[in-house]
Amino acid sequence: MSLLDLIITPVFAEGSVGNDISSPWGGLPFLLIMFVLMYFLLIRPQQKRAKEHKTLLAALKTGDEVVTNGGVIGKVVSVYESFATLEIADGVVIKVQKQGVNQKMPKGSAKI
Repeated sequence: MSLLDLIITPVFAEGSVGNDISSPWGGLPFLLIMFVLMYFLLIRPQQKRAKEHKTLLAALKTGDEVVTNGGVIGKVVSVYESFATLEIADGVVIKVQKQGVNQKMPKGSAKI
């Protein structure tokens, strides 16, 4: 018996019941459970957010107050197919891609 045996318990490679490594189906339930977890924790919420963002962009109209991905708050002056024009201050108008619009703000939150 060595000092290492006191710290780390030796493992003996004897056949254990219920742990059949030679079976090709041994890891399948684990993989299925992992896929289901990944779907419900990552894939499904991302698809839901993408759908909500798409409906936000489709409903974008003149007069809406929005926040861009860069954090710029402005009022929509005009909407084109893939661009929107925002007024961010008195007389200051910028053109942004519609994909760059992050969220719609309640009326009156942009003090322009």
